[in-house]
Amino acid sequence: MRDLDVNGIVIPSRFLRATTSRSGGPGGQNVNKVETRVTIEIEIDALPLPDEQKQRIRERLATRISREGVLHVTSQSERTQLANRDRALARIEELLADALRERRPRKKSRTPRGAKEKRLEQKKRRSQTKRLRSRFD
Repeated sequence: MRDLDVNGIVIPSRFLRATTSRSGGPGGQNVNKVETRVTIEIEIDALPLPDEQKQRIRERLATRISREGVLHVTSQSERTQLANRDRALARIEELLADALRERRPRKKSRTPRGAKEKRLEQKKRRSQTKRLRSRFD
């Protein structure tokens, strides 16, 4: 297995654990005989990263991390174990890179006056249309 490259940070392959299992879905005898599904696990606490980066990963990937602090990524879309392993490694790199990316704080902004006036004008037009459709005495 290859090392992971996450935003210039190299994570050695010794931190990764790969397991295989039989994949589901169509595929005939190949599915019944060959273990093509690949699950890659990486323990967040063991990563060679600063604590604030580990915490950021835990917060942003909370739904994918188990109680034991292990990130799981599974791939079963390809017909070969090798292709699934490559796809899972690429996905884990993508997830970690996205989690470690620093996000700029959002600047508060106000709705422009023109947008408010346009919305109110549309509401008045719609109201008038409905009024004209109704019966009158």
